Amino acid sequence: MPSLLLVDDDLSLLGALSRFLSDHGFQVVPCSTFEEAKREIATLQPDIVVTDVRLGAFNGLQVALLARDVRSDVRIVVFSGFDDPVLKEEARRIGATYLVKPVSGHSLVEALRPDGSGRSNEPVSVE
Repeated sequence: MPSLLLVDDDLSLLGALSRFLSDHGFQVVPCSTFEEAKREIATLQPDIVVTDVRLGAFNGLQVALLARDVRSDVRIVVFSGFDDPVLKEEARRIGATYLVKPVSGHSLVEALRPDGSGRSNEPVSVE
C-alpha cells in the first residue's frame, strides 16, 4: 500500500480526501500545515505527496520541493483553485502534476496511479 502525504489547510476537505484515498488503497497521512508536512516528510518519506498550493504563509510547491529533496522518486500532485500558468510551469519543472479545482476523485486517483489502474467514477470534488 503506497504511503501518501495529504496536505491541505481546509480541515473538512482534508478529512474527506483522506477517507476517499484510504478507500482507494493508499496509506494516507493527513497534514493541515506546512510545518506538519515538513515533519512527516522527514520521518515518513512518502511514496506520494498531494498538496494544495495555498498553505498560509507557505505553499504546496515548497512542500513538493522538500519531498523531492528527501526522496527523488516521490510522485507529487499539486492542486489549486487557480489555473495559474506560472504555478503550472513551476510544478512541471519539479516533476509534479498540477490539477485545478474542482478535481474529481477519478482525476485525482488517475494522477496518483500513472498506469491507469486507479480508475474511480466516484464524484469526490476537491473544492
